[in-house]
Amino acid sequence: MTQDGDAAQRSSTIGADDSADVVDVAVVGYGPVGMVTAALLGAAGHRVVVLERYDGLYNLPRAAIFDDETMRTFARVGIAEALLPALHVQRNYEWRNAAGELLIEHHFAARGRSGWAEWYMMYQPDLEAALDERVRATGVEVRLGTPVTGLTDGVDGGGDHVELLTGGRRPDRVRARWVIACDGGNSFVREALGRTMDDYGFSEPWMVCDFRFRDPSAPPAVPTARQVGDPAGPTSIISLGPAHHRFSYMLDSVEDFGAERDPAKVWARTRRWLSPDDAELIRVATYTFRSLVTDRWRVGHVLLAGDAAHQMPPFLGQGMCSGIRDAQNIAFKLDAVLRGRLGDEVLDTYQQEREPHVRAVIEKGIELGRQQTVRDPARAAERDRVLLARRAAHQHPEEIRFPGLVEGLLATSSGPGRGELVAQGVVDDGARRDRLDQVVGHPAHLLLDARRVTLADDLLAVLADAGVRVVALHEAGTASPAAPDPGHVVDAEGTHLAWLAAHDAVAAAVRPDFYVFGTATDPGAADTLARELAAALGAPAPALLR
Repeated sequence: MTQDGDAAQRSSTIGADDSADVVDVAVVGYGPVGMVTAALLGAAGHRVVVLERYDGLYNLPRAAIFDDETMRTFARVGIAEALLPALHVQRNYEWRNAAGELLIEHHFAARGRSGWAEWYMMYQPDLEAALDERVRATGVEVRLGTPVTGLTDGVDGGGDHVELLTGGRRPDRVRARWVIACDGGNSFVREALGRTMDDYGFSEPWMVCDFRFRDPSAPPAVPTARQVGDPAGPTSIISLGPAHHRFSYMLDSVEDFGAERDPAKVWARTRRWLSPDDAELIRVATYTFRSLVTDRWRVGHVLLAGDAAHQMPPFLGQGMCSGIRDAQNIAFKLDAVLRGRLGDEVLDTYQQEREPHVRAVIEKGIELGRQQTVRDPARAAERDRVLLARRAAHQHPEEIRFPGLVEGLLATSSGPGRGELVAQGVVDDGARRDRLDQVVGHPAHLLLDARRVTLADDLLAVLADAGVRVVALHEAGTASPAAPDPGHVVDAEGTHLAWLAAHDAVAAAVRPDFYVFGTATDPGAADTLARELAAALGAPAPALLR
């Protein structure tokens, strides 16, 4: 999304005489999902206010893992490179039995489809500090210690704004054209809307114990990503970046937490790996992991995102990642609505696109979770026998791949690659050699095989007006542009041209959230695809007919 000076002007011309008090977007909740949402919309030039019930950043770890697609979003926000020293790149994920035998091992690439490592381990306060700095740099107003206590107007689609009542240090009314609720699993906004949850029936109480290494430069030899399927007590051990580590223990019931949280008992559980000489115990908490999806993700001018819309077990490390996908999906569509390019019906595609993906992740997480948390010794022994036999036969576990988009804001022609997460590689525009996003920016893209297709100047003008960046890809080994030109780049590692070739395509239209709007197999189809993309992003019909 690009800056638009008209956005602030429009926010002051709607509603009643005091409409200058109406902000474009109110984001409720200031965890990572709310932060990314606010950063994207703030950077797009919209007037955004954040309402957070806590007096400060949470400052304790919750999420621990994110993937390359999420890192691509962090790069878009502008924190990826600075965040890298605080991350641990994880290359494998072990599932072992009580005897320590390796049952399953998943491997992760040093560079994934999105151009970053496939799996990062992090200490969430480091991430939130970096995101907070970027949010505030965009001019977003962040109101801490400001719980939302009520919702009126606009909730059912009537009117042109929602009024939020707030408490805390300065009780107030906030009027917003749109509200995005990122206020977590116990979402006040979701409850106020009267939404129900579809419960998969998979819930478990766990105790989470977080440690800080006393000497991060020489950490103890602790597993960095391991699930232990011990029927006597399933356990998870994961890194939280270079200086922190987490041990999680399944409890028989949530009532056990009061006794088990005792530090002496925690150290007794971890003594095989850690002692007080190695690390400081900084947090012991209990969570009941749930598997829930709300029935409606949009109600009038209110959208639910992250844990407010869905909750999933942690076995794939996709909880925060799924919420940040929500943020990306909402942000580019709401940006177009706020600019007057698209009607608000485009926001109905948010749940249509995201819910199938979320349900696939939940269902895979439940499948893996049930494998790990078998409590019956006989069933656990049978599980071990089957999985050990598979390893002996060199039958590798299936690669974990999440589905793309099936319907929604997509090209009418269901060509190869439509709805997929597009690959990102390194390109060179004559001034810079870097990942594609960093060279050409972050709007919608039309990627063209420069050897096979060009577009007419009038169509290029229409695409530019619709906010689409046209990128002509040249083969590696050809000369870089004589002058820096993000419209013509050398595909330095062949990533993008190989992706096009694999999909029998000469062009791919890519949405701002990195998902493929559609592909074209020949120059004529590329022209049609370009016009359809421009129309989908709000280009006026007369311009498309020129």
